[in-house]
Amino acid sequence: MKTIDKIPTTKIQRASKMLKFGSQVGANYIKYFGEKLVSDPVIAKTRLDEANAEDIYNGLSELKGSALKVAQMMSMDEELLPKAFVEKFSLAQFSVPPLSAPLSKKVISKELGGDPKKKFDKINYTSSYAASIGQVHEAWIADQKFALKVQYPGVAESISSDLNLIKPFALRMFNLKGADVEDYFLEVKNKLYEETNYELELAQLNEISAACKHIDGLIFPKAFKEFSSKNLLTMEWMEGFHLSEYTQSKASIEERNEVAQTLWDFFMYQIHVLQKVHADPHPGNFLVTTNNKLIALDFGCVKVLPKEFYDPYFELTKMENITNSKKLLVLLDELEMVLEDDNFEERKLLTDTFEDVLSILNRPFQFEKFDFSQPAFFNDLLKLGSTLKDNKRLRKLNGSRGSKHFLYVNRTLFGLLGLMNSLKAGPIQVMNYKKYKA
Repeated sequence: MKTIDKIPTTKIQRASKMLKFGSQVGANYIKYFGEKLVSDPVIAKTRLDEANAEDIYNGLSELKGSALKVAQMMSMDEELLPKAFVEKFSLAQFSVPPLSAPLSKKVISKELGGDPKKKFDKINYTSSYAASIGQVHEAWIADQKFALKVQYPGVAESISSDLNLIKPFALRMFNLKGADVEDYFLEVKNKLYEETNYELELAQLNEISAACKHIDGLIFPKAFKEFSSKNLLTMEWMEGFHLSEYTQSKASIEERNEVAQTLWDFFMYQIHVLQKVHADPHPGNFLVTTNNKLIALDFGCVKVLPKEFYDPYFELTKMENITNSKKLLVLLDELEMVLEDDNFEERKLLTDTFEDVLSILNRPFQFEKFDFSQPAFFNDLLKLGSTLKDNKRLRKLNGSRGSKHFLYVNRTLFGLLGLMNSLKAGPIQVMNYKKYKA
């Protein structure tokens, strides 16, 4: 794989890089308009998407940081982007071009405060995994193996400028006005700052692993504070298959169900007991061991669920609230989905829409056991996404809607459902987490 010897770190350097792949996208469109006249328009559009996905991903991979992280987040929503973008951007989860070995050594030496040989007997400066914000290296002290998660240079310092650069594209994609989305962008910015603070991640790993260690089949890596810094996190090396690899393996239905139950219990326990949650549930953040235990990794993105959001949000998992239009309207108002100046027709549109949405989305919570191996539920979710995207009446509603907390809580729950779908898991005990509360 191609490696990177230098990352643009200044605002001007990063803006220039974005302009460069922006011009490549412009050239792709010119080619597309020509091809559309002489060939099948559908084939021409597919080629355009593939070319744009390749150029944008390559450009973001050289930049690293928050712009690439946002692309990774978007790749988890198959309704949001064309297939070519989803497939390409999903590589940002754990397989992007890494820093070269000489640059990696320079960064690691700086974070360890001098010659790495004074701390470790051996370090492999060729990375094992590379993602949007950092990459992982193997290291040893005698026979003990460590994982060194090192942050790319300049990532934290460029968050604000990167988000300002990609903001116009995001506004256009989501059909929003700039004045409506400041709270959402601030939420994303604050979370990205947290993700670039590895001292905070170490504390969050220790806190959640201590609180969840009694959940059956769940394992956490041990972190080493003495070998860590704000930009370097050292943990014990964990062996296993990434969840995406495991789903393609010959694991039996019983083994898959066991892993899926552990995964589900882990997230439900965090949400309902801790009221904070690992908010980055993509396959690269979980490993499965050879004896079928689930390893949870990467605690940089942890979302706290404030009571004023948690209470109404999860009241909407109850069918008696979903089908009661008055109660539903009250809960939507608490969640900032209804605005003060909405008229009767707009309020009715919202309650009717959310009754349909929540009846499908919260279907698993209506049963003691739910079978995630049946495709009907996920087919209904996909159809629902298309229906909402094409609803012109909804798109015309004024103002931004929904608490800023929706961003990461919805990302977590939809990501979890995606993992359950990939595991073809079921039947799963939906409320099994309650047995761990004592």
